[in-house]
Amino acid sequence: MTRYKLSFLITILCGAALILSFKVPKSVSIDAIAVKAPFRMPAIQVPNFSKCDSFAVTSFGAKAGNQELSSKAIALAINKANSVGGGVVVIPPGEWLTGKIHLKSNVNLHLAKGAVLLFSGNPADYLPAVSSTWEGMECMNYSPLIYAYGCKNVALTGQGEIKAKMEVWQKWFARPKSHMESIKRLYNLSWNRTPLKDRQMVNDTANLRPQFIQFNRCENVLIEGISITNSPFWTVHPYLSKNVVIRNIKVYAHGHNNDGVDPEMSQNVLIENCTFDQGDDAIAIKSGRNPEGWIYKTPSKNVVIRNCTVKNGHQLVAIGSELSGGIENVFIDSCEVLNGAKLDHLIFIKTNERMGGYVKNIYASHIKSGKIDLGILGIETDVLYQWRTLVPTYEKRLTPIEDVFLEHIMAADVKFVSRILAQKELPVKNIVLKDVVASSVEGEKYIQENVQGFKVD
Repeated sequence: MTRYKLSFLITILCGAALILSFKVPKSVSIDAIAVKAPFRMPAIQVPNFSKCDSFAVTSFGAKAGNQELSSKAIALAINKANSVGGGVVVIPPGEWLTGKIHLKSNVNLHLAKGAVLLFSGNPADYLPAVSSTWEGMECMNYSPLIYAYGCKNVALTGQGEIKAKMEVWQKWFARPKSHMESIKRLYNLSWNRTPLKDRQMVNDTANLRPQFIQFNRCENVLIEGISITNSPFWTVHPYLSKNVVIRNIKVYAHGHNNDGVDPEMSQNVLIENCTFDQGDDAIAIKSGRNPEGWIYKTPSKNVVIRNCTVKNGHQLVAIGSELSGGIENVFIDSCEVLNGAKLDHLIFIKTNERMGGYVKNIYASHIKSGKIDLGILGIETDVLYQWRTLVPTYEKRLTPIEDVFLEHIMAADVKFVSRILAQKELPVKNIVLKDVVASSVEGEKYIQENVQGFKVD
């Protein structure tokens, strides 16, 4: 063998050895979940991190009781998991103080059993401002405590707990005149289609509290197993996201606007086996306020809610009032509201003359409930809350509501079984109640204003 051939062979063998010794990153795989519904429901894609490497935050310098070190370590671990193509960032048992957490694609933030992530109550820890929303209007605001923007294959899992310190946020629950003027300013910025960068809402008067968890423009999202305690604002907010699975979580949040889960302009969503103990709606499906919904034209669509338990909350499921992008194909199945819960309705569809949008194909079946302060089904088309006096109606757009089907639903004491209050110009259409009963009804069973096609079996 010539010296040239020998040298060439050695080079090849060394290269092969290097290839064999190089550790190939273990990437995220995708599972498809088939979901039964009374409409065509696509299989939901969710990330599977079972073959990915794990990265304990303690290996990156996290230290119990030290917010600065732990926040930095969590960010470093997330960067590492993302850089290798996928990984699990592990929060070990113990209490870990932290500021904001920004997730990245192909990352699963996993809380081990006994782990508690305790989030700072200092608003300055959620700066600089990020692209977020306030009640259906986009703005630059304090970062959600856990935030993902434009991510794909992202998860928040485990048997641990995430918890918000509430001392400052509780003070911000109040709505003084200065706050109301700030949200009026945001309303007008949104109405005038002002660019997002110019909708800065971080100031001394707005006090717009951030969401606890927001997945903004994300795909293939999994939230599973964790417990959530307290929240500055909405608790879990999938926004303009696709393929979202939220299962086996427990939420306890009794502050102002503390909805449990708010899918907004999001599609292919499964919420199952969750427990809600809320100061507001357990689940509220939304799709933007006024121009936001009209411009994006992205309805909340294909949402299945099943096997959930509500201990407290204004509604089991609210639809609206921010629904300018439309809401369709919602299936609520096999859920329970416990005795003693403070509840206004099981299902409440709410809109107003400014929203536009539409609501159609809403199904609910096999639901049990204790006493309800109002009734099983409510539909109202003049729900304006504080906006009635803050700003005038710049443009009137009514909301078509049709094809609502409830069956096999039983409640204890109610004031009515259904109450539908619609406009004469646009009646609500095609409401069907089959085996929808209450132990006792204080007043009139079926209250109707401007309804076409109401059927009770």
